[in-house]
Amino acid sequence: MSHPNSNDYSAFLQDTIRVTGRLALSLGVRYDMQTFNSKDLANNPLWPASGKMPSDKNNFSPRAGFAYSIGNQRPLVVRGGFGVFYTRLPQLYESAVINNNGLTGTFLFLDNADTTQHQIFPTYPNAMVNCRPGPVVCTPPDSLKPYVTSDVSAFAPNFITPKVQQGSFSIERELGERFAAGVSYLYVHGENLIRARDVNLPPPTTYSYPIYDSTGATFTNSYYTVDSFATWQTQQSFSCPYPPCLNDVARPVPQVAAINQFDSAATSIYHGMTVSLRRRMTSGLYFRLAYTFAHAIDDGQDALVAGRPVTVQNTYSTKSERGPSVTDQRHRLSVSWIAEPRPFGRGQEVLSKIFNEWKIAGVMTFGSGRPTDARVTGDPNRDDNSSNDRLSGVGRNGFLSPDYATTDLRLTRKVHVTERLRIELTAESFNLFNRDNQKYSLTQDGFLNSAGQFVPLDRKPIGQQLPYPAYYQRPTNFMKATSAYAPRLVQLGLRFLF
Repeated sequence: MSHPNSNDYSAFLQDTIRVTGRLALSLGVRYDMQTFNSKDLANNPLWPASGKMPSDKNNFSPRAGFAYSIGNQRPLVVRGGFGVFYTRLPQLYESAVINNNGLTGTFLFLDNADTTQHQIFPTYPNAMVNCRPGPVVCTPPDSLKPYVTSDVSAFAPNFITPKVQQGSFSIERELGERFAAGVSYLYVHGENLIRARDVNLPPPTTYSYPIYDSTGATFTNSYYTVDSFATWQTQQSFSCPYPPCLNDVARPVPQVAAINQFDSAATSIYHGMTVSLRRRMTSGLYFRLAYTFAHAIDDGQDALVAGRPVTVQNTYSTKSERGPSVTDQRHRLSVSWIAEPRPFGRGQEVLSKIFNEWKIAGVMTFGSGRPTDARVTGDPNRDDNSSNDRLSGVGRNGFLSPDYATTDLRLTRKVHVTERLRIELTAESFNLFNRDNQKYSLTQDGFLNSAGQFVPLDRKPIGQQLPYPAYYQRPTNFMKATSAYAPRLVQLGLRFLF
């Protein structure tokens, strides 16, 4: 348990200048600083950067914007702006530095597929370790001590605060009575974004492994290559009765396991253009249509997954991390409307009570598929991390998930019971047309869990199995949707207003 403690200091200065009757400028500057309490931080002599939080005190971010109108009758309005924005470090990172210092906390991870580890697995219902309840130290038995490890989480010595450059430009004009159209462009460039790497790994070696079908029995006459952090053992030994075998990773600092270093090295860029048409509310009708074409690229930022295994596949080369962002969506169309018909007026009290006071609102959304990663289980690169292995030869987020479309509708009716009491009846339907919006089974990091499996051999190769210490097993449902978003949902509501 940790108690992260940080303070934020900010100052902001802005002024709007009316240059002419048609041009206005907004100028501003902001300063941000975040400090951390060092009370619970502990330095591990094995890694000098541990137990330290970054200190960046020169985070000045200027901003500027303008608005300009052209013409008198239904003028063309042009707006634009640009600014720099510094982000604050989530306290989850401070908590990771406090908890994972390699001194106080230890972890036990066993792989049932490993022959040597399989021998110490308990047999149900026997417990592996008997620990007393309560906040006490539980000492593992001697048979488990070789598998007990500790991780270190630390910021890179040259870490600086992440920042985002954001610019926008838009043109809007009223076309007719209550109708307006516009075109806007948005640019977002992230710099010095947080990305974690396991820096306690030796230089990798490239190996090739055969690919088998979903049964693991038929060789497909093809291979995958992988940069592995563990070497092959070609001599027979007790731990390797049938060579070649996969060795354990030889870490440069053997006293600890992973050293997850938080670098301010990732970047991202977003370009988006939106074309919109809207009708302001008049005569009981509002309408808006917007289409966005966008593209988002990054090279492996993982600011939302602190405390989990790093997602960088090769700590020595991060070039392969560059690809479409998990949030990248090329096409998005949205149509929304609100209708409040009042067909009957004065002198038609009976009809107005029946047909007036209704409100109909709806939203139709279509979005193209978003990128997804092809993950392989089994730790092919042998870095003791099962969360960062992608299918060989496929870039990060190299596949596209199915598109998504839905229509939501809301019907509301107000009933005046007395002068002070009203009843509002509501009927809502989500995914009105019950579209089958298929999806892949994704993890929080955007990984797909059914792209393949890496199987280390724990037996003598037989049949067509080639003399390799492991093989890839290709699933039958490779990159196929395995689930779906919610079907049609209808709900009714009743509200009293008094």
